[in-house]
Parts: sequence; structure tokens; C-alpha cells
Amino acid sequence: MSKSWHDNDQFWAAWKSLMFPKSRFENTPAEVDQLLKLMKIKPGAHVLDLCCGPGRHTMELARRGFKVTGVDRTRAYLAEARRRARKEKLDIEFVLADMRKFRRGRAFDAVINMFTAFGYFEKPSDDLRVLRNVYASLRPGGVFLMDIMGKERIAKIFNPRTWHREPDGTIILEERWLEKDFSWIENLWTIIRKGRMKTYRVAHRLYSAVELKALLRRVGFDKVKAYGQLDGSRYDENATRLVLMARKV
Repeated sequence: MSKSWHDNDQFWAAWKSLMFPKSRFENTPAEVDQLLKLMKIKPGAHVLDLCCGPGRHTMELARRGFKVTGVDRTRAYLAEARRRARKEKLDIEFVLADMRKFRRGRAFDAVINMFTAFGYFEKPSDDLRVLRNVYASLRPGGVFLMDIMGKERIAKIFNPRTWHREPDGTIILEERWLEKDFSWIENLWTIIRKGRMKTYRVAHRLYSAVELKALLRRVGFDKVKAYGQLDGSRYDENATRLVLMARKV
């Protein structure tokens, strides 16, 4: 197990087919429909997909006429995204970079950060650094949308141990516990596949809507709103995600 799990290429390779199954790609157009309606951006705008993974949102935005830059730290994911883009003849810029370091001053009309790709770092200052990079990379009036699993939702559904079997027979075991006054979650994810077992540590910071809104305002964002799903529903007891949208003044 790697101390910095998010910098472990073996982790991203081992979990790729489980985090990004065919069904998740098939759901992408509907997700993009919702985020575009929420963000109110039009084709031709330059969008940064921060932590783009294998590029499912990046490519869908490009198909719809947006200029898109996808940034990720996992070389293999970007290689797959580039292959997919070439196959469809999509003009997309893919950048290999850590989100703590990527900053391109006033280059983007919108930034998206999807699928709980935030809060990975043990130092809270690193999360603040990421948001400052996002703010600096947006043009005035630009919009930032992030989609994570909020602390309130985790409190509602928390289960210390779960397991399930994938269609191909792979068994997934998950053990999780809370630390640092409910601000941090530790996980042990185990894959049992073809008689072989491998365990990985996964951990990240937990944010409530109020905490994350305060952090966004701290770096300069204005008009920060929280939603319970990408469809723009209220962030209340029925929320399944925490979607934050903020605008740069």
C-alpha cells in the first residue's frame, strides 16, 4: 500500500475498469446535459476538465463544440483519452499535471472537477492551493463546478464494511473508518480476482456544503451555490451528491 495513494499508478490501473465501466461512459451525455444547464455555458467556451481521468466528460464537451483542456496526473488515463479523441477526430488538449501545480492565468471560461476528485491531500493547504489555481485559471465571470460526495451524505449512508461481486466474478471488499473529527475518511479497498488478492489504501478529506462554500469564498469566488445533484436539486436530506457552483467576479 502506498502512503500517497493518489500518486500510485498501480492503484489507478487496478481500479480503472471498476471506476470507469462502460455504463459510466454511457451515462456521460446525460451528466453533461445537466452540468451545461446548471453552468449556462455555450459551445465555443474554453473548459478545463480538472482531473479528467480517461476523458469521458472532456470528450463529450468537445463533441458539443466546446474547446476543452483535460488535466490529469495519471499518464495511462491520458493515453487512453488521447486514443479515444484521435479515433473521433476531436481536437482536445490533454495535459499531464498535478492539480496542485496546474495553473493557466485567465485561460478558461469554465472549470469542472467531477466524481470526487478533490480533497486527496493530507495537508488542508493543498486543497486551498488547488482552488486558488482554479480561480487564477478562470477568466472574470468564469464558472467553477465541482461534484463530490458530501460529508452529510456520507453520515447518512456510512457503513464500515461492504462487499460485492462484479459480473466477471471479481470480488470487491471495502473497509472504511472516520478520523480527525469526521474531517477525513480512510478506506481499505481489496480486489480478489482470479484467486489473487490486492489491497489499497484510499483516503481523502470530507467537506460539508458549508465548509466547502467557505473555502471557495476564501479564494475569491462569489455567488457560491450548493446542489444535491447535477440536476440542480436542493442540497437537503435527499441529496445524493454535493455539487458546488461558484463564479469568479
